[in-house]
Amino acid sequence: MSRQEVSILSVTQLNTLIKAAFDHVPALQNVCVRGEISNYKLYPSGHHYFTLKDAEGSLKCVLFKSNAAGLRFRPQNGTSVLAVGRVSVYPRDGAYQLYCTRLIPDGTGELQLAFEQLKQRLYEEGIFELSHKKQLPALPQRIGIVTSPAGAAIHDMLRILGSRYPLAKVILLPVRVQGESAAGEIAGAIAYANRKSLCDLLIVGRGGGSIEDLWAFNEEIVARAIYTSEIPVISAVGHEPDVSISDFAADLRAATPSNAAELAVPDRAELYARLETLQKSMSAALRRLSQLSRSRLEAIASAPALRDPAMLIRNRRLALDQLTEDLIRAEREKLTEARTELARLAAALDAMSPLKVLERGYACVRDEEGRVIQTAAAARQEAALELRFRDGSLRVRPEET
Repeated sequence: MSRQEVSILSVTQLNTLIKAAFDHVPALQNVCVRGEISNYKLYPSGHHYFTLKDAEGSLKCVLFKSNAAGLRFRPQNGTSVLAVGRVSVYPRDGAYQLYCTRLIPDGTGELQLAFEQLKQRLYEEGIFELSHKKQLPALPQRIGIVTSPAGAAIHDMLRILGSRYPLAKVILLPVRVQGESAAGEIAGAIAYANRKSLCDLLIVGRGGGSIEDLWAFNEEIVARAIYTSEIPVISAVGHEPDVSISDFAADLRAATPSNAAELAVPDRAELYARLETLQKSMSAALRRLSQLSRSRLEAIASAPALRDPAMLIRNRRLALDQLTEDLIRAEREKLTEARTELARLAAALDAMSPLKVLERGYACVRDEEGRVIQTAAAARQEAALELRFRDGSLRVRPEET
């Protein structure tokens, strides 16, 4: 084969031809591929890159940021999806890939999967913790309602609140409850009520509808607004079987908006009955107290001291005289005991007195300074001595020993 018979192409030219061939095949411009996500990566640019695989093959895929903005769930490795898009070639790499315009969870609805993913993530953050739930006021004075002003739900709640507890002031915070901007409006109304301290209880909700209609109450922004609210929140979304993310984040879940109104306030008929019961109990307690006081007064009035006050004085005087005699007798006995002890001690002291020895004919020898001399040698050393006798003293001078 001569060189003139073969076209010489650059790599880029060949890749461009292949891309053009792919782009001109109608069947490849709108395909839906079932597979399991793997090697999923979300780049800072906002583009999603991943591989779809089944038991025998794999396909590279890309979901650009503009198309990813419509995703309601978060793609994850292992998730089975239906990928809608077109097949083309990326000229730089010469590899074909699926350019996705939409991802649909396979087997589970897109909204349901998004619901479960957000629910799990917020649960792990502690948004649904029971310890964070606030106590609802027993007798709310101002009730804020975040809902649509045009729906049937607001009329039902106003009717029930008015009939059950007309003392409460109701403040409507009108918002859209479905559509793209609904979640932002609901979260903004909750934040506004807290910022202005508009009420002491909030009801957030709407009437029934499809999962698409109720989706605003499944948005993360609404759940976080309820979680951060200082005002207790009752979530009232849809009918009884409907469950929303806001139900888990709220301080109390109501089955319906009407049920929320019933849970928010007491029934005035029940309050009247309770007040009547309390009134009867108080009347009975006052009667018992009155009877007890009357009995005590009669007992006091019949006391001897009130019937004959002079007798009380005479009895007290007799008791005083008896006490005086007892004190005098005790003092005399104590004085006698003291005298006896003094005599005993005096006798013992007298028996030990040196004067008793002198009375038996002995003498006491002392030096000039009054010190007792006990030996002859010591007496010989003194110039003068004093001899103490029973009836007097003599001064002597020692001559020899």
